[in-house]
Amino acid sequence: MIGVGLVVMIIALASLGSNTNGNLNANTNRNSNVPANINANVNTANANTAAPPSGPFNDDFSEKKWAVGTSQFGRMWYDNDEYHMSSKDQTYIVMYAPSDDYNTENATVKVNARSVDGSVPSAGFGLMVHCGWSKAKKLEDYALLIYPAADEPQYQIVMHKDGTQSELVPRTKSTAIRSGSSPNQLEVRIKGSELSFYVNGQYLTRIVDTANYRRGRAGFYTSDVTEVAFDNLEINH
Repeated sequence: MIGVGLVVMIIALASLGSNTNGNLNANTNRNSNVPANINANVNTANANTAAPPSGPFNDDFSEKKWAVGTSQFGRMWYDNDEYHMSSKDQTYIVMYAPSDDYNTENATVKVNARSVDGSVPSAGFGLMVHCGWSKAKKLEDYALLIYPAADEPQYQIVMHKDGTQSELVPRTKSTAIRSGSSPNQLEVRIKGSELSFYVNGQYLTRIVDTANYRRGRAGFYTSDVTEVAFDNLEINH
């Protein structure tokens, strides 16, 4: 099994586009929705050890800071001052922010997210906070995911711990979520160990950071082949 895992990692590294700089994390943990995930990150340092910056921080994606490229699991690129992501079928892809400027400790984090063609990925898409790496270099974070279906928009809260995804809040209906290709502003308000989640300014739910990820970075998540665009990321401390 170790040999197989090594081969998967080598293939993943070889397939990443030349424009992507940094670390690639291929994780073969599986659940009913998503059989694999990939994370391309421009900095291999553990984000959980970073101190939070002072004051507000904004990224309107007019400057290309985040990693871009193509792999066997998906693609990341810039277009019209937005950051775009697309996974492969039945797979999810995760992107962590490129520097500690994006630290989410005791911050309010907002981003606009939309499905470009209005379709809904089977495992959703959304905003991640407290993103970092375990000692084994596996994903660790919290994520607010949305499913903007026309008939029944829903949200979900998930956590990655040592690379394994678990559901903290199941898929829940919400009229706050705009359907189709309309942008939704995703927001996480963080005070100490409490994380409160909002869509378009309307409260959804809250959780407690029991894993103590508090010094991680922001990040993005999407699944399946649906093209998703992110814009106007704001982090206010």
